[in-house]
Amino acid sequence: MATKSKGKIGVLIEEHFDGTEFRRFNEYFPTQGYEVEYISHLWGNESLQFGSNPENDTIEEHVTVTTEVENINPDDYKGIICIGAYAMDRLRYQVNVTKGQKNNAPAVVFLRQAVATENLKLGTICHSLWLFCADSDLLKDRQVTCAHNIICDVENAGAEIIYDGDVTADLVIDGNLITGKHPGVVDLFMDAFVKEIEKVNALSFA
Repeated sequence: MATKSKGKIGVLIEEHFDGTEFRRFNEYFPTQGYEVEYISHLWGNESLQFGSNPENDTIEEHVTVTTEVENINPDDYKGIICIGAYAMDRLRYQVNVTKGQKNNAPAVVFLRQAVATENLKLGTICHSLWLFCADSDLLKDRQVTCAHNIICDVENAGAEIIYDGDVTADLVIDGNLITGKHPGVVDLFMDAFVKEIEKVNALSFA
């Protein structure tokens, strides 16, 4: 007997995404009742295929994306996650730039909309705060964690990184933003992300 979906979790993705996170998202979220929909900028194509970072010299994961980030409404999702590795850096790309103008890559424009959407949970893990770093207004004064590689980027964007001794914290929740350190804590991150969504669901039925 089919179980009614609790809603969609949108995952922003591009080439060189983290394979571990991809596999676990596909395994875990459906067991909790949530559909996973992969989203990207398709550059006028009906679909694009992206590959993960190589593991053991092999690109082990591929995903075909048909959902264009310019054509969706954040209100249609329970949560939006930026997948880790280098995918979010690619989604910051702009064909044309103007001095003094904020980044207007389609994924960044969508992220601004998502941040402003009431009750929408946002998640990042490992390097994926890079997309938030494209506009410091998205990170200013937020408490977060991230991979050690991008500490300077995140701090320069105005966020406060939370530490656990001499390493960044495994998980930080600041309002609607849930951040995880790296793929090694993906299970902790996903569990917290679903719990934060469920809090909103509980309030909706209260």
